Amino acid sequence: MNKPLGQVTFDLFGQQQEEGTKDILPQQNNLPPQNQKPKPSRGRKALKDFEADADQVEIPDDDVLFQKQYYSIGEVAGMFKVNTSLIRYWENEFDIIEPRKNRKGDRFFKPSDVKNLQLIHDLLRRRKFTIEGAKDYLKKNKQSQAKFEMIQSMQKLRAFLLELKASL
Repeated sequence: MNKPLGQVTFDLFGQQQEEGTKDILPQQNNLPPQNQKPKPSRGRKALKDFEADADQVEIPDDDVLFQKQYYSIGEVAGMFKVNTSLIRYWENEFDIIEPRKNRKGDRFFKPSDVKNLQLIHDLLRRRKFTIEGAKDYLKKNKQSQAKFEMIQSMQKLRAFLLELKASL
């Protein structure tokens, strides 16, 4: 009756422990490596992550973009891969974005607003302007939209030429 109880061990890290061991906590060498730690999804992003996200913006070409008269805030946020709250914040900060609101208060963006948001996104995320710096840039450079469109068309031309070169 006075039989000692055997210790139960659990295999948490994929390695089996011997039956008679009294070590309940895992050993330090059983922990997963630090470089495989899951990436946290909350909190502020690092600046290097902003650069990677700035290149992944999925705005359709002008002929496709201007087929619809209005875009909902969810669609616009999906194009830029940001939260809707950030789009609302940029709307409050920048005067060039003027979405239409219905009686319920839903925002609907014209294609020209989407193009302006693309310019703002480029200034803030790729070129690392502050909010105030981007406002000043937009005030002082009235042709900034035309310059931005020219840069984009040159980038498309470059990508086409590189693709053509690769196919030769």
